[in-house]
Amino acid sequence: MDWLSTPLVGQGEHHIALWAMWHARSMVLAWGFLLPLGALAARFFKVLPGQNWPTQVDHTGWWHVHRAFQWAGFGLMLLGLYLVDGHAAGQGLLAQMHAGFGWFVVALGTLQVAGGLTRGSKGGPTAEHIRGDHYDMTAWRRLFERLHKFLGWLALLAAISVIVVGLVLVNAPRWMALLLGVWWVALAFAFAWLQRAGRCIDTYQAIWGPDPAHPGNRRKPIGWGIRRPLG
Repeated sequence: MDWLSTPLVGQGEHHIALWAMWHARSMVLAWGFLLPLGALAARFFKVLPGQNWPTQVDHTGWWHVHRAFQWAGFGLMLLGLYLVDGHAAGQGLLAQMHAGFGWFVVALGTLQVAGGLTRGSKGGPTAEHIRGDHYDMTAWRRLFERLHKFLGWLALLAAISVIVVGLVLVNAPRWMALLLGVWWVALAFAFAWLQRAGRCIDTYQAIWGPDPAHPGNRRKPIGWGIRRPLG
């Protein structure tokens, strides 16, 4: 217990200003927990275990979870920015690194939200208008998917480094770093297991099935490791 409660750098007690404490809590909850879980839901649960696919298509549970977690994470990120406003000036090199990489992650997160809001229309046989950016896989939709997937995973990986620097910056107790390390390893194992199990199913087929009459099925899926069970 003494070892776990010892600060990461040197000895003594861990002291942190109230604004910094809540800044760290909001950012870690957002980027360490909610946003990664939302990303996993979007990648691996478009077709649920036991779902009678392709007879039963367009199960929207993953979308609601993804949207709820990402919006909650984005809101916590904004809260973290508000809490740190006016407190970062005049700090040392480590603080400047944390702030610089932090703004990079914030920019990526903001681009993700902006991209999601402008992703285009859905369309498809069950929609009011069959023509749609997603159903037709227009150039705009293809660009959105490439950027959204790449920037999303890049932001999560970059956020880990920002959190680690933040832990060192505030000389956090070792148990915090250990807990986050165990959590991230668990997420990595879950990612690897779900990927190996073939759970990363193409969004287009998950929504509309494998029929080649659907225009998107005549294109390759966008992204790496995406599986099309049929077609």
